[in-house]
Amino acid sequence: MRVISWLAAISALVVLGLATGGEISAAERVSFSKDIQPIFESTCWKCHGEALQLSQLDLRTRESALKGGQRGPALVPGSADQSRIYRLVAGLEKPSMPMDGTKLTPEQISAIKDWINAGAPWDPSAGGASSSAPAVFAETPIPEQARRYWAFQKPARRSVPIARDPRNKAHPVDAFLVQAMEQQGLEPAPEADPRTLVRRAYLDLTGLLPTPAETAAYLKDQSPNRWDELIDHLLGSPHYGERWGRHLLDVARYADSNGFEHDFDRPDAWRYRDYVIRAFNQDKPFNVFLEEQIAGDELDRVTKESLIATAFLRCHAKVGFREKDNPQYRYDYLDDMIATVGRGILGLTIQCARCHDHKFDPITQQDYYRLQASLFGYVEVEHPLTSTKESEAYNKKIVNIEQRLKPLKGELKQLERPYRDRLLPEKYKEFPENVQIAIRTPEAQRTPGQALLAAQVIRTTDVSSKEIERLMTPSDFARKRQLHEAIRRLEQEKPPPISVAMGITDGDYRFAPDGPGDEPEPGKGVKREAIEGTFLHQGPGRYQAPPSYFLIRGDYQSRGPQMRPGFPAVLTYGNPPVEIPGADGHTSGRRRALAEWLTSTDNPLTARVIVNRIWNHHFGRGIVATLDNFGKMGEKPTHPELLDWLAVDFMRHGWSIKYLHRLLMSSAAYQRASRYENAADLAKDPEDIYLWRFRIQRLDAEIVRDVILAASGALNTEMFGPPVFPKLQPEVLHAMTKGIWNQEQDGPKVWRRSVYVYRKRGLPFPLFEVFDLPDQNLTCSRRNVSTVPTQALTLLNDDFVLRQAQLFADRVREAAPSDATEQVRLAYGISLSRPPTAEESRLAMEFLRKQKLVDLTHVLLNLNEFVYMR
Repeated sequence: MRVISWLAAISALVVLGLATGGEISAAERVSFSKDIQPIFESTCWKCHGEALQLSQLDLRTRESALKGGQRGPALVPGSADQSRIYRLVAGLEKPSMPMDGTKLTPEQISAIKDWINAGAPWDPSAGGASSSAPAVFAETPIPEQARRYWAFQKPARRSVPIARDPRNKAHPVDAFLVQAMEQQGLEPAPEADPRTLVRRAYLDLTGLLPTPAETAAYLKDQSPNRWDELIDHLLGSPHYGERWGRHLLDVARYADSNGFEHDFDRPDAWRYRDYVIRAFNQDKPFNVFLEEQIAGDELDRVTKESLIATAFLRCHAKVGFREKDNPQYRYDYLDDMIATVGRGILGLTIQCARCHDHKFDPITQQDYYRLQASLFGYVEVEHPLTSTKESEAYNKKIVNIEQRLKPLKGELKQLERPYRDRLLPEKYKEFPENVQIAIRTPEAQRTPGQALLAAQVIRTTDVSSKEIERLMTPSDFARKRQLHEAIRRLEQEKPPPISVAMGITDGDYRFAPDGPGDEPEPGKGVKREAIEGTFLHQGPGRYQAPPSYFLIRGDYQSRGPQMRPGFPAVLTYGNPPVEIPGADGHTSGRRRALAEWLTSTDNPLTARVIVNRIWNHHFGRGIVATLDNFGKMGEKPTHPELLDWLAVDFMRHGWSIKYLHRLLMSSAAYQRASRYENAADLAKDPEDIYLWRFRIQRLDAEIVRDVILAASGALNTEMFGPPVFPKLQPEVLHAMTKGIWNQEQDGPKVWRRSVYVYRKRGLPFPLFEVFDLPDQNLTCSRRNVSTVPTQALTLLNDDFVLRQAQLFADRVREAAPSDATEQVRLAYGISLSRPPTAEESRLAMEFLRKQKLVDLTHVLLNLNEFVYMR
């Protein structure tokens, strides 16, 4: 993190003309102009010359060298061993210098050592520093061959191939797939039976089981359009958005808590989850969906929904410390945003270019920092969801009360200060010695590392009110009680909080509050109580985004040139705008420009990536198997012409996700049987890459819980609103040290769909975790699927599963009170959407003569067939 500071030290030390004597022989051997200056011209002066003065260090003259930079002089004339310049170029300290990765020869290092030991004399006749910028800042040209890579070319509308089999001519998807199968000599499986298809459609589109009545209705319908009508019916179900919204929430790394060690609650995060569900149910065009999430506050028509949507960029995991205490955090959050936009929307690992050019794809550091500049002005806000008049009235009341509270809180703070100052040193003794030294060191004298350590420990270490009260004098204690009572009465005067949504807008992050406990002054911050603040642009004139810089090796302290917003060059066609300011001038319009570039028909990747993602969820494997990496280290597309055809067709049909569902699910490929044993096909294509049969898929973790609730009949279908907290075992709850888990009784209130379960980063819900819940801190395009003993043990022993098995048995018994044969038939029909085979029926009847009905329903919930889509 100290690359530039070390470089500054090196260059300053090298050129300081503070000759204090030294060995005559060394001075005679080394000439500044002949031996040292050529080294500086090829290294130091590139970053501290005419083109750049990194770390505010200018080495063009002796005077400016003596003045030094941000880190001051770091040379000890006459002592190379104590001089950072020598220690860094010699590799005795890290990071090694020069910073561009070149290595000095042993002779050059020896010359610098001798020159410093001789007093580091400056030759008055030496010329000024070179004006050329270092190569690290130069724009890396994109080779023409790199631009010809398939993913960087705009998708073209391909001609639908003519299949030999006339049955495959009616559907374009089948035409592409069958052509590939014919080339591979594969024989496609027959169509699956109707019961399998109806169950597949329900699980795929809604994540729920069809009821026996719904299955029977489909079987009874003999119309030629029954499959298309079933798809339309399911796409119209409100449960569709709950199922498919969950896929997008994985990409958005959605959670209800901050994560990391403090894991603070995010009380309004659920509004973004509800926005996503509604967007899928409404079939909001995907390009509009993206634009609202990237720049919902910058659009021509800003709505409550578009403001809620901006939480997409804010869903990242967040440390519980202020960005003011450690500016590195802001750059980490920006990196997370770039990674999410890159992997989740563009299918590229753009974040790999943070510290150097991408090692495999033609994405440069300049591309990365142009993209960072497009996002850099963001600040976290709580968007009011009431009318302007209501929010202004609310804010006025809050500001008034806060102003009256301020002197009371100030007096209380002063009253407690001497007692707190007595207690805190004892608390600090619990930390390692280096932390204690950092705290004891006067603030102005702390090193950057000590400043960071001290800030974090001081901020998070406190003494309780009871500890203070035990030391207080009677008079101080009485006054403390009076102040508490006065504060309590004023707090009660506050109006109920208005509805707000967590989101972002443009502002000046240097003045924005961030993090629990970082309470702003009255009227100067954005919290639930204060909606607007001085860090938002509200005055005359247009908003100016804060400067964003190229960071050498990704180090926020090693600033290079200021960057303009922009997009990865290899993906950019034409000259799209990089700023589209709104009429009110309150934001930069950079995010809007980014959103419009992402959703442009000239963008080669956005449509391809979402089409491939939808394909993956339907067929169990993407046309590009690496959903978030279309680059050279990703998998090549198995059917590139089909992918391009689908991407263009998707855009021509208004970016409609529901249109894409209908297209894919109406294909013969989707309706093929999964149970089809063809030895020849299996030998040629064991991984079913060419889709000669339907690929069975294990249900996602949340859907396993949902279908258990559906089978038992206990599912609470209430939609939207704050999350629920299913019961956790005491030993699990005990593991939670920070944040919240509002323990609720196991019952109908928490038996809602799993998309509404509280997503706590620091404590994943155990049933979800065992069935491969993804890392909630990172964007996830495709979940891992494992088969481990703990899954079977959970379904066998978990209290929730046992209770639902009992409710399942009660449901069956109520429908067939005294007919064991009918109970078996009904239990199979509810859980597996089919009647039992003759052998299964015989075994079940024999089982029931020895065991209870609840044991049978519990067994059914444990079957592979129950937790797989076939």
